[in-house]
Amino acid sequence: MTTNQIKAVYFIGAGGIGMSAIARYFLHRGLVVGGYDKTPTALTCRLEKEGMLIHYEENIDEIPHACKQPDSCLVVYTPAIPENHKELQYFRQQGFEIQKRAQVLGTLTHEMKGLCVAGTHGKTSTSTMCAHIMHQSNLDCNAFLGGISKNYGTNYILSESEFVVIEADEFDRSFHWLRPFISVITATDPDHLDIYGTKEAYLESFAHYSELIQPEGALIIHRGLEMQERLQPGVRRYDYSRDEGDFHAENIVIDNGTIRFDFISPIECVKNVELGQPIPINIENGVAAMAMAQLAGCTPDELRYGMQTYSGVERRFDFRIKTDRLVLLSDYAHHPKEILESARSLRELYRDRHITAIFQPHLYTRTRDFYQDFADALSLLDEVILTDIYPAREQPIEGVTSQLIYDRLRPGVEKQLISKDEVLDMVRQRTFDVLVILGAGDLDAQVPQIAKILQSKTL
Repeated sequence: MTTNQIKAVYFIGAGGIGMSAIARYFLHRGLVVGGYDKTPTALTCRLEKEGMLIHYEENIDEIPHACKQPDSCLVVYTPAIPENHKELQYFRQQGFEIQKRAQVLGTLTHEMKGLCVAGTHGKTSTSTMCAHIMHQSNLDCNAFLGGISKNYGTNYILSESEFVVIEADEFDRSFHWLRPFISVITATDPDHLDIYGTKEAYLESFAHYSELIQPEGALIIHRGLEMQERLQPGVRRYDYSRDEGDFHAENIVIDNGTIRFDFISPIECVKNVELGQPIPINIENGVAAMAMAQLAGCTPDELRYGMQTYSGVERRFDFRIKTDRLVLLSDYAHHPKEILESARSLRELYRDRHITAIFQPHLYTRTRDFYQDFADALSLLDEVILTDIYPAREQPIEGVTSQLIYDRLRPGVEKQLISKDEVLDMVRQRTFDVLVILGAGDLDAQVPQIAKILQSKTL
């Protein structure tokens, strides 16, 4: 089916953050867009208001008529959807063209110049930062992001630009569908071992991804990663980190809620860059984002302005309350290395304050594989409150609970183990100095209520 033949698109797993960005793309093109998701969320409600036809039960009868035409409807699904899903089976039996989300993005990287950000962690912030720099520049861009940009209130940017910024997802080897023009690789700490099986297979997946960069393109890779890239002839290679590499930061000043640094580059250095979202981890993310935007053609003034006006991503070090007496923030961090970076940033920002985390582990397999690493990262904080594991796509695994992390927190760390349903009552009974809500599950849905409870105590 050619692009011109597509009259309708149906999404199975419509409410996923990455799926919703593509849904918005097709809505913007004026197509009929329908879909299924398991439960309504704030994001699916917004999509419905934008014109998407969504229902929340596996029911073939609920599929819109325009989405039941095999010769004109494209079906897009997420790998998290089980193969026995009734609607997915229906579309297979009826001979529909069915593509994974990553296949659709892959097509776009063939048609445009893809600026892709891959990595175990840091990719959402880095890609959103790069998209903002590009969108504010003379180059402009399209973007499909893994989080809601606070600058635009969406995870999708549409323009007439030849560039498209894409968050390259390694889950289920999805990023192998892409053909990047320029790519950043932020980290390769093993994850998704339920899919890959071994660390070696995970690293090999990133090595293969590096082969897909177009010959006239470039790789910007974090310094010191274990993976061995395999680049086609003609692909330029650069490395980066916070403090060293082809691209890095110098003269870093963290003072009174602001962060400034000089961007060091083999192309052209940019002095006095100020972070619009002044978080220490964004120094490194910013270096990678600026490197990619600079290679694409952004000027020093455009880099500086883009960084200064960047507002962040919802659920990525997302401040909800920020006063001298109380700080509340939400952070999507759900891998041990992400939590480690979040904890380090909090320590750097709030050296003399009591930091408490409420952490909801995400996936039984990830908890089973990394419980010691989770405990080590969380132990950088003063207090850790653990809730039960968010299962997402998984069934329980015998013996795998949050207790595995709880038992391995270092001596001296205050700790508590509660159910998710007990969180709000616990917050009502407590006082906090700096409180961070961590995890990729559904605990974030309680953050607005947590904020109201805490604000009512300060009145």
